[in-house]
Amino acid sequence: MANLVNLDNIHHSYHKKTVLNEISLAIPEGRLFGLLGPSGSGKTTLVKIIIGLLTPDSGTVRIDGELMPSFQLMQKIGYMAQSDALYNELTARENIQFFASLYQIPKKRQKERISEAAELVSLSDELDKTLETFSGGMKRRLSLAIALLHQPKLLILDEPTVGIDPVLRASIWDAFRKMQQAGTTIIMTTHVMDEAEKCDNLALLRDGSFIAEGSPADLKAKSGTATLEAAFLHFGGTENAHTGNH
Repeated sequence: MANLVNLDNIHHSYHKKTVLNEISLAIPEGRLFGLLGPSGSGKTTLVKIIIGLLTPDSGTVRIDGELMPSFQLMQKIGYMAQSDALYNELTARENIQFFASLYQIPKKRQKERISEAAELVSLSDELDKTLETFSGGMKRRLSLAIALLHQPKLLILDEPTVGIDPVLRASIWDAFRKMQQAGTTIIMTTHVMDEAEKCDNLALLRDGSFIAEGSPADLKAKSGTATLEAAFLHFGGTENAHTGNH
């Protein structure tokens, strides 16, 4: 299986403080890959570098063999940030339509894609309400609908299920699996252990460095532990990663 994402010796610092230290990573096409680590470990900085929003001090990122940042590749990438970049005075439908035009989805295809994306995140009945009436969880779901609107080849999600109730989290994970089966590669940051368990592969991140990498089962076997949390601590993680829901 070919690698879709290749990171080679990524180093990045803010105000002379190292945030990412010599990060190298290869992610095969079609995987659901988790970046697991506590707040402040460098996960968000890393995903911003992968999609080209930040330029590293040194090292390279290639997606599908092409060097990032690349404007053309941006059309193949879906990105859901930790904070929702939405327009509160607009309806949910108007928000999605705005991003559909940014993604250059043809007009005759937009209606169908908006309907499919809204259904995937259980927002079909809310599309004509303004965002001022939306809860935080509903805004997260709308952000996710927007990220997968253009059927990206690579979907990058930064803490995607923060503020979403457990029932809906389960349905969103079903959506991730469907996208994966359709060929989408997914990279997700999380600090929630039960969510990390669902990833095909994980990279454990602490203080800007990878401390271990492998499938959840591999990591538990290598560390001789019964839980992912114990494995994380074994490899040198910290205790402020969570075992349960947000």
